[in-house]
Amino acid sequence: MIPDSEIRLTQMTKTAGCAAKIGPGTLAGILETLPKFQDPALMVGIETSDDGAIYRVNDEVALIQTLDFFTPVVDDPYVFGQVAAANALSDIYAMGGEPKVALNIVAWPNCVNPEILGRILQGGASKVLEAGAVLAGGHSIQDDEPKYGLSVTGFVHPDKVFKNSGARPGDVLILTKPLGTGIINTAVKADMASEEAREEVVRVMTSLNKKAKQIIEHYDVHGCTDVTGFGLAGHGAEMAEGSNVTLEIFAKDLPVQKEAFSLAQMGLIPEGAYKNRYYTENKVDYGETEEYFRDIFCDPQTSGGLLVSVSPEDAKRIAEDFKAGSMETEWAVIGRVVEREEKLVKLR
Repeated sequence: MIPDSEIRLTQMTKTAGCAAKIGPGTLAGILETLPKFQDPALMVGIETSDDGAIYRVNDEVALIQTLDFFTPVVDDPYVFGQVAAANALSDIYAMGGEPKVALNIVAWPNCVNPEILGRILQGGASKVLEAGAVLAGGHSIQDDEPKYGLSVTGFVHPDKVFKNSGARPGDVLILTKPLGTGIINTAVKADMASEEAREEVVRVMTSLNKKAKQIIEHYDVHGCTDVTGFGLAGHGAEMAEGSNVTLEIFAKDLPVQKEAFSLAQMGLIPEGAYKNRYYTENKVDYGETEEYFRDIFCDPQTSGGLLVSVSPEDAKRIAEDFKAGSMETEWAVIGRVVEREEKLVKLR
């Protein structure tokens, strides 16, 4: 077994030796080949690439089901568990619900000290506990590459569901966490990020979207999604396409983590950002924005914030509540929704 002191979890991931790339466009094509399932109680399925599935149980309760797992993004096992759990729990918040039951998903190499896995599970459990949900078991397999995440079930009132497809022209867009996670983590792996930047990226990734959700649910939320692996470019395009609108986003208003701009200018860009750029190139109008803004816009986020579309009046009230609520992470009003144009998203 490998001693704990020699473990670098982020170095245990592998890169597939093939040219194929799976992105939102590819996945949509694959999903189109599946049988069409019909059930009048299914409120949200795969049609708009939303954050989870919602099934109406009765007039008062709808069930939200989601799952998410991935390879390590940090070396500390406990923190990795927290990040992966917060990321999975976020889908429930992004749909307006409260998480209730979680199950662990584990892939683990049999040559690595199982005590390290124990620390990962402890980190994940700490976030499930913070969310007010219960951890009720899970499933594990042997794999040469470590992976961890959760399957999460939550509940929401059928009339209070947040969807990623309801943004309206005239709405204001709010983002509840700063961007730059992928860029900072790339710099961390290269030992080129400061301690301050390392601490901030961990704080951002381990923060639940619980507080943001509990504030915005008191208002008329027209559209909501969490910004994760497809970046703000990809998830913004999904919201715009599902809503048949265009999102106009102001680059200089984007909340961005410390050093992300300077690191982007140095070329420390994760592969996922290039993939996101490729898959959204026909959907995004970048205007005259500088290259590093475009890199930030496409940067894949891990446990990112909520992208919320609300009326200007509600946006002002939400901003006041965010200030009064002492949000753990930086947030900002980043743009507006306009009538559908040729491109789904405009970065200005």
